[in-house]
Amino acid sequence: MSKSPVVISASGNTALRVVSTLPDPEAGWRLVHHLARFVDEALVPGVVCVIPTYDAALVEIDPAEVSLERLADYLRRVVEELDHDRPLTERPRTFDVPVLYDTEGELDLAMVAAAQGIGIDEVIRLHSEPTYVVRCLGSPGGSPMLDGPAFPRPVPRLASPRAHVPQGVVSVAGRQATITPAAAPGGWPLIGRTPLTVLDLAAEPFVPYEPGDLIRFRAIERDAYDALLGDRMAPR
Repeated sequence: MSKSPVVISASGNTALRVVSTLPDPEAGWRLVHHLARFVDEALVPGVVCVIPTYDAALVEIDPAEVSLERLADYLRRVVEELDHDRPLTERPRTFDVPVLYDTEGELDLAMVAAAQGIGIDEVIRLHSEPTYVVRCLGSPGGSPMLDGPAFPRPVPRLASPRAHVPQGVVSVAGRQATITPAAAPGGWPLIGRTPLTVLDLAAEPFVPYEPGDLIRFRAIERDAYDALLGDRMAPR
């Protein structure tokens, strides 16, 4: 009997945590997201929501409709049928995100550069060079969680988190990068701002990207930032 590609465990009384055991992180990421999409589309009775991340998915339930044990058995059967080699998105969309990088010292770009032992221009180059895959949606407001730039070392979080981080800031921490769609507290170092509106509560969905889509950052100057301010983020 082959080993299951996931471990399923209770997370409190109303949720299951499904964690990939696949040795390939890319395959594990695809597996948990394929599972989340399958469960969402199947409208499984008793399932309230499914939240996939990098290598795990949290499945929240209404215990009046389904038990954790019964749902766990169902999820194990579903996982065995999923093809984790299949691309998560057959035609990923690419979002070009203009960024006014923090060259005037208002945010944390200089601090990030010093911690990495490289110059500000090199931080900007390394951050804007890759094409990033949206791995999952985070907080606040459906932030696109991305693998980080190829910095020499992980980026330390702020010793004292900010009580208020404005929408549209571009930040890095550890080996990750993101954009903040909505104002919220935060402890990630901020390296720039995008003029684009990422979160639109009048739209469906509220953010224009989904896991599997692609994001590219490009440096702009202040006049371009002002000209683009308020434009909605959209695929090219």
